[in-house]
Amino acid sequence: MAAHASAYLDFYRNKAVLITGGLGFIGSNLARRLADLGARVTLVDSMLPDYGGNLFNIAGYEERLRVNIADVRDPYSMRALVRGQDVLFNLAGQVSHLDSMQDPFTDLEINARSPLSILEACRHENPAVKVVYAGTRQQYGRPKYLPLDEDHLQHPTDINGVNKLAGEWYHMVYYGAYGLRTASLRLTNTYGPRQLLKHNRQGFIAWFVRLAVEGKTIQLFGDGRQRRDLCYVDDVVDAFLRVGASDAADGQIYNLGGRAPIALIDLAQLIVEIAGQGSVELAPWPEERKRIDIGDVYSSYARIHAALGWEPVTELADGLRRMIDYVRAHRRYYW
Repeated sequence: MAAHASAYLDFYRNKAVLITGGLGFIGSNLARRLADLGARVTLVDSMLPDYGGNLFNIAGYEERLRVNIADVRDPYSMRALVRGQDVLFNLAGQVSHLDSMQDPFTDLEINARSPLSILEACRHENPAVKVVYAGTRQQYGRPKYLPLDEDHLQHPTDINGVNKLAGEWYHMVYYGAYGLRTASLRLTNTYGPRQLLKHNRQGFIAWFVRLAVEGKTIQLFGDGRQRRDLCYVDDVVDAFLRVGASDAADGQIYNLGGRAPIALIDLAQLIVEIAGQGSVELAPWPEERKRIDIGDVYSSYARIHAALGWEPVTELADGLRRMIDYVRAHRRYYW
């Protein structure tokens, strides 16, 4: 049974793997894991400022990974890059909800046009490649019921959610129309080492960690009881590896989810406790934020667990401790 359980890891030995957004948070963690599994890994990243691409994310692995600084919107670059690849993990994207509202056309370019450019390159140059897309639970918008499952209506509340939804559905259309072997993972709040910490526009967990490590105050709005689920980056990487290696996942969409939802105030206090410094305070809701607040949000991972055996295994306190230790050791590369 154990040998069978790890068969998806053995699949990657000597496989050619391309990761778009490969110098970012999830992409670099995935790249390091693939290199350890014996894959031949190429990373593509545009290294646009503020989007999380960071060469330090592959420190110690520089000789084991190929890096190509290119924009995935460039069809000529992508056509050359997808040739000969066995698996493509499509993680290039802009994940800031705030940025998407302030600059919707850039978000459209990066989150809708980019996936289309990549899929077209695959259709023409490598129709046998397996493509796994990073979607987001943001596509669902305000929950009608919890936990969110894959059949929940998608009703995004921001531009980023609309464009990520479009990106995902391009993958599904290319599966249905052209037989391209695509799949999508709808990610929840991912956290861990190598996450962007320069600003607070890409995930609240990283920003909470930075504030605590700096001994500052984490401010929460209202009573802080909104619940979220969190997924440690190693568990997310494991989900990508399972989907990339599985023919049964072709044409499928799966939610990822955390072990259990946690109230933001409990999360903030846990981070402060692990960091040994910082504080938590409550503040009244600013009007502009109250309008877009979506209350409790957490996802069911029952479908991917049933199909591929995936579940989150990292305890929240353990994952946060690893992240805080990493941040303290390497903060000069992330501040």
